[in-house]
Amino acid sequence: MPVFTIHEHKARNLHWDFRLEINKVLKSWALPKIPPTRTKIKRLAIQVEDHSLEYAKFQGVIKQGYGKGKVKIWDTGQYDLLYKGKDKIEFELFGKKLKGKYVLINAKMGKDKKNWLFFKI
Repeated sequence: MPVFTIHEHKARNLHWDFRLEINKVLKSWALPKIPPTRTKIKRLAIQVEDHSLEYAKFQGVIKQGYGKGKVKIWDTGQYDLLYKGKDKIEFELFGKKLKGKYVLINAKMGKDKKNWLFFKI
């Protein structure tokens, strides 16, 4: 099964980086607020650049450049991909903190294709 990781990233602003292994890379989204653990909570997820699979286990301090700050693993585990389309990804997470079915929907808020919604279903 593919893996997912959520990094808690204390950069200029505290945020969470949600990463899904898809096609041998980590597709990544930055969440300005803590990931939802129950239904009826929607979170903005801003798509960012892909990361290598090795980054799923990274913890430490980024000392300089964009994103500098402390990074720790907030949650990790495997997941089952239920559906993947252009504007929707549905999956079931098997993590320590996040368990159950979740979805990412490309909301294109403000006409920005990087703006997604992340929530539990």
